[in-house]
Amino acid sequence: MAAERVDGAPTDRLGFLLAWRGEATSARIRGALGVTGLHPRHAMTLMHLGTGPVSQRALSDMLEVDPSQLVAILNELESDGLAERRRDPADRRRHIVEITEAGTAALRKVDSALNEAERELFAAFSERDLASLRTMLDWVDVASVQHECSED
Repeated sequence: MAAERVDGAPTDRLGFLLAWRGEATSARIRGALGVTGLHPRHAMTLMHLGTGPVSQRALSDMLEVDPSQLVAILNELESDGLAERRRDPADRRRHIVEITEAGTAALRKVDSALNEAERELFAAFSERDLASLRTMLDWVDVASVQHECSED
C-alpha cells in the first residue's frame, strides 16, 4: 500500500520554516556571543538593563521568563560583577536591577558581536525589508507558548 502524498513543498509550512531558520540563526548568535563569554540569556538581560535600572518584576516580564528563572540569571550576572540588585527605597519589597560598569563593557562586546552576526545573517535585506520582517515577526502569536530559559 502506497503512502498518502502530502501536497506542498516543505517551505510551504511557515511554522516549520521559521523554526528551521530560527535554529540556524540561534546557532549563529550563540557562536557570536561565544567571544563575549556570555550565554544568550545573560546577553539579553544586559541589553534590557542597558536602557536603565528596572524593577526585577518588570525585567521578568520584559524577558518573558518566570521570576524564579530570572533570579538564577541575576545571581550569575551579579557573581560576575555585571549587574547588581538593590532594594527600592520607596518599596523595600521590590528589587531594582542595574547594570554595572563591567556589565556595560560586556554589553559593548555583545553589541559588536551581534552587529557582525546580523550583518552576515541579513546581508540580502534592505532597511525596509528588515523593518517589514520585524513587523511580521511581531504578528507571530507566541503568547500561549511557555518560554523557558534554557541553553539547549
